[in-house]
Amino acid sequence: MENVRPREEHEGWLPTAEPGLWQQVVEQLGTAVAVTDPAGRITEINPAAERLLGRRAAAVRGKDIHDLCHRDPQSARIPREHCPLLRALAEGRPARGDDDRFLRGDGWPVPISWSVSPLTDGDVLRGMVVLIAENTKDHGPRQGHAERPERTKQAESTKQAERAARTSALEGLTERLTLVAAITGVLGQTLEVDEAVARLGRLLVPRLADWAAVDLRVDPDQVHRVAVTGPEGRAAGQEDWHGHLPPAGSASRSPLVRVLHGGGSVLQDRTDMDAPLDSPLAAVHGAFLAATGAVSALTVPLGAGRQVTGALTLVRTDPARPFDSDDLDLVSDIGRRVGPVIDNARRFGRQRAVAEAMQNNLLSPLPRHGRVQLAARYRPAPAGSQVGGDWYDAFTLRDGALALVIGDVVGHDLTAAAGMAQLRGVLRSLAWDHTGPTGAVVDRLDHALHAITTVSMATLVLARLEGPDNGPWTLRWTSAGHPPPLLLTPDGNAQYLEAGQGLLLGAHPDGAEQRPNAAHALPPGSTLLLYTDGLFEIPGGDLDTGLGRLRRHALALAHEPLETLCDRLSARMPPGSTDDIALLALRLPVP
Repeated sequence: MENVRPREEHEGWLPTAEPGLWQQVVEQLGTAVAVTDPAGRITEINPAAERLLGRRAAAVRGKDIHDLCHRDPQSARIPREHCPLLRALAEGRPARGDDDRFLRGDGWPVPISWSVSPLTDGDVLRGMVVLIAENTKDHGPRQGHAERPERTKQAESTKQAERAARTSALEGLTERLTLVAAITGVLGQTLEVDEAVARLGRLLVPRLADWAAVDLRVDPDQVHRVAVTGPEGRAAGQEDWHGHLPPAGSASRSPLVRVLHGGGSVLQDRTDMDAPLDSPLAAVHGAFLAATGAVSALTVPLGAGRQVTGALTLVRTDPARPFDSDDLDLVSDIGRRVGPVIDNARRFGRQRAVAEAMQNNLLSPLPRHGRVQLAARYRPAPAGSQVGGDWYDAFTLRDGALALVIGDVVGHDLTAAAGMAQLRGVLRSLAWDHTGPTGAVVDRLDHALHAITTVSMATLVLARLEGPDNGPWTLRWTSAGHPPPLLLTPDGNAQYLEAGQGLLLGAHPDGAEQRPNAAHALPPGSTLLLYTDGLFEIPGGDLDTGLGRLRRHALALAHEPLETLCDRLSARMPPGSTDDIALLALRLPVP
């Protein structure tokens, strides 16, 4: 249970949110670029656009691009309902125009060609990028001279070819900028290495390449090929293309080895690939290029300078479409951006593994209790790597009953974890030789809470399973503000045991009435689930909806082995969850 749940979310790509991309790529372009928001208002223009339109960026930000600039070939206003720019934005699709006018700041209409592409974040339209090129038109024959028809046709054909070339170049540039924006945004939404490289492959193939391979450095001399993406998203079917690769000896002249040791990006054609292979790693990589039918390949570092996380290799197989220097610059920029994302994800994974191991070490192993099956899971919050206050416990009491505990201490940090460990120890001591109602044990714990622990508030369920090895069994419990246990029975029913609810620990005033107790007969073969709120709660969501979803999921898994049920149930964290999960499951035998 968390008192504060900070969450960082990717807000989508815009130049004002990515100054590095804007300054390094867009500002250096000779082509005019404007970016708008979803309503068509200008958010930024580059220096080339300022020169072409005769307007300063500060003067046009927030202005409607259609109302401010767009005119028809006769320099008249275009009705908004007929504007192809606005129509493309409304439909979220690319578009282009070859014979338009934009109005300069001095009132002079400029003949232009334009290309527009939407900027999206998942399914959300964030705006559009507009690339603009001036149309230098032939204004006709000189006065007093008649132009021959064949020359007129030839001039018109030349102008059409020039317009087509300009439009094609604009579309290519738009596509490149959109690709960089998409990769920056999509990869920024995950902290899982495998998911990050899978998304990268899906974005690059077939959009930019026919094959993509990602190699990550495990240590200075060890490389691991973590992903290979091919046509239609298929891997190549060669298992030896994945996994640990031979050592990357620094003496090799292989492009992959050079990149992994801090060298620059490399563009290879077929002749380069036929060069002698001078190391085991070069041989493996050469076999990969040969098997994919590569005629052109790019290998670029993931990261920059000394912070090289690995290498990205892209392959094209069409001789008519080899990579060029523009592709090399684009993919190098992608590699510089992807490297830190993957490096952060790897660090997060290591921190999360340490946190999970630390939390599990604070939790006791489950006891053996006759034929009763027990299973438990702990999963840290998906958006954090700190230990927290969620815990489970099970232990045999002095009178032979089985104690079951699930709890959640306020907070999500080392203090909460330490408080959880204190609370668990005190509760074990108080419950071990107590044969009376569970509510009396929790009352005593509540009275001692502030005196002998650092816990300010917590929720928990304390239950006793009573009965001989072959049954019948009775569950007796009390709840201190915790979500109710969920009982799954062999007849296909699932019910929340909502009785026995009292105030959470730390909120029970002195002199208050004793905590309520509850009891319920458990049929043979039934399954009991105790859990914390991370299993069903979404920040800002409805609790009843979350509990209903958990009930349906658990019921669908009721006939699975208990370990499988716990694995699959704990893996189905609700989307948007920011809390830890603790889960304790019990299954009774069938006589």
